[in-house]
Amino acid sequence: MFFTYLRRELRRRRKAALVVASGLALGIALVIVVNSVSSGMNQAQDKVLQSLYGLGTDMTVTKAAEAPKSGETGRPRFEFGAKDDGEEQSSDRVMVQGLQTLASSTVTKVAGQKGVADSVGGLSLQVMKVSGEFKRGEFKQDQSGGATRQGGPGGGSGSEPQGQVEGGGASFDVNSYSVYGTDVAKQGLGPLTSSKITKGRTFKASETDAKVVVADKSYAKEKKLALGDTVKIKGVKYKVIGIATPDSGDAAANLYVPLKQAQTLAGAKNKVTTVYVKATDSQQISAVKTTIQKNISGTTVTTSADLADTVSGSLSTASDLAANVGKWLSIAVLVAAFLVAGLLTSSAVSRRVREFGTLKALGWKSGRVTRQVVGEAVVNGLVGGALGIAVGLAGAYAVTAISPTLTAELGSGAGGGARGGGMGMGGPGMRQSAGKTLDIALSAPVSATTITLAVGLAVAGGLIAGAFGGWRASRLRPADALRRVE
Repeated sequence: MFFTYLRRELRRRRKAALVVASGLALGIALVIVVNSVSSGMNQAQDKVLQSLYGLGTDMTVTKAAEAPKSGETGRPRFEFGAKDDGEEQSSDRVMVQGLQTLASSTVTKVAGQKGVADSVGGLSLQVMKVSGEFKRGEFKQDQSGGATRQGGPGGGSGSEPQGQVEGGGASFDVNSYSVYGTDVAKQGLGPLTSSKITKGRTFKASETDAKVVVADKSYAKEKKLALGDTVKIKGVKYKVIGIATPDSGDAAANLYVPLKQAQTLAGAKNKVTTVYVKATDSQQISAVKTTIQKNISGTTVTTSADLADTVSGSLSTASDLAANVGKWLSIAVLVAAFLVAGLLTSSAVSRRVREFGTLKALGWKSGRVTRQVVGEAVVNGLVGGALGIAVGLAGAYAVTAISPTLTAELGSGAGGGARGGGMGMGGPGMRQSAGKTLDIALSAPVSATTITLAVGLAVAGGLIAGAFGGWRASRLRPADALRRVE
């Protein structure tokens, strides 16, 4: 009887039911789109952070660079000896990039902290090579001849040639590139994981101190490097065994070498610049950060959330709009939709006074009438939910299909990771001078959680509307129906 009456009433009042369902559908669709876009923003930020950290890394442990001591400038010095005219000279300087070094034992200490699943150390270096030659100038005598010089030694007189020095000078090129020392025994963490080996191979676990190198694709193309070629760093030859292509954005470094080799090049034995950390539980990252800072003094712990705060540009603006304006707009529309649905249901009950009064006169109790009204409202809510999910999915699909490009800018010193060719110069005691800019295509993925939320809102909307109407119906008396009889 309940379902028969329900089906008949919904069919008879299609227009009213459609109005209530449409209002709920609008609010639910907006919630789906906002949640999907917010998820897309989070994924975009993850791509930005992965270009710094690499996959699987939840935080980094570093030590801030100290100010140069008195009498030191923190800038590299290049000295060249005397050589034959026109003979090429060159000098390499391998410098620790941006941050003060930590002892390699810090990696083990970090790994032993509560909540840490794994940790690995890395050494970020900047190499500057200055090469060129000096050319001696030539003295050219004045064509008009010499001039007489009076009062020479012994009171004599004499003459000296008149003219000028022409030509000569110096011509030097400066080549700067970044090198990252990676722990070949633990390649599951760190910046190298944000790139894929597209040619050749990656390091073997046995190559802890081998003279081999993996080159970034862009750098290899610029320097015309191929597999099997050699790269000379500070006079040491390294064989190119692989070409790495970054998944998104810029590469973490131009060249990757085993950690021990990087330490040898920089004269930083048993030193690292960054410890990359993976937490056992992504929900406890903040607690792990606090533990590390408390137990390992003098370190700076940077999480993905910290780096996200440094992201600016259109990605940050859009993320703020989605998180703030979009959230409150969704709430406002949902509240309005629920209120309108409730008022329309209550109004519909008022127009059915004769019907409900007659049913009560026939023996229907107030509870049965209320259940009938609530049942109709819940069905309207479910219909609205179905419409809202369909519209919301269409909106999310449209955003993904259009894929608007957002720009993410990372402020100076935003992280402790090794970073690639677009970075500012970084010697000992110097921080990165320029930010990093990435273009990210926005998507709007719809998760099962979002769909579940939409269904829950549809049911909630129906129950709220039913509560309005049921309360109004429960107050009707059979006498009210008799007063409406003409």
